Amino acid sequence: MGLGIEIRNKMARRAAEEIQHGMVVNLGIGIPSLVPNHLPKDLLVMFHAENGITGMGPSPKKGEEDENLCNAGGFPVTLNIGGSYCDSSIAFGMIRRGKVDMTILGSLQVSERGDLANWIVPGKKVPGMGGAMELAQKAKKVVVLMNHCDKQGNPKIVKECTLPLTSAACVDLIITDLAVFQVNETGLVLTELFAPYDLAAIKEKTGCPFTVNGQVRNIAY
Repeated sequence: MGLGIEIRNKMARRAAEEIQHGMVVNLGIGIPSLVPNHLPKDLLVMFHAENGITGMGPSPKKGEEDENLCNAGGFPVTLNIGGSYCDSSIAFGMIRRGKVDMTILGSLQVSERGDLANWIVPGKKVPGMGGAMELAQKAKKVVVLMNHCDKQGNPKIVKECTLPLTSAACVDLIITDLAVFQVNETGLVLTELFAPYDLAAIKEKTGCPFTVNGQVRNIAY
């Protein structure tokens, strides 16, 4: 089953905490697109989309959508003051030149080393890989927002990815509906838990070993 809107917004709110003043941030489709709705109003950030927008704002209110203004996933967005448009070649040029400070992506699997598999399930049709490969390699920080388990209840955080990789050893932070992990040179470190989950539940639903930060934060919002 998919995540409810309340849980999706909790995850997006946690991801928004990673964003600092003045950053250029690329957002993937799905849960990452909710992140702009959870930023303080005085935080200046430029949201980038590979279809050619820099300076996206929060999602528009119902009935106020602009049919000509959407993100890379085709969903309506707003444009902040100072925002701009360009073609996809310029948008991808920004990524490849390392101008994106952070990318927040969804994923199908992430390994204990931070390998990312998020672009295809073999045998299923997809419109294309999008900008995920460039973003995973060139963004200064890679944050993954995803369900902890798939629809069959299988862990999506695994020892080795079984799906085709988008990029190897690129993920810095994983935020799921259950917990938050940092990825470092020695593997995964559990740093935060979403209420009401505890350490036992995370171990049961995670497909690889991890260490535990001595000061685990409990997220109650």
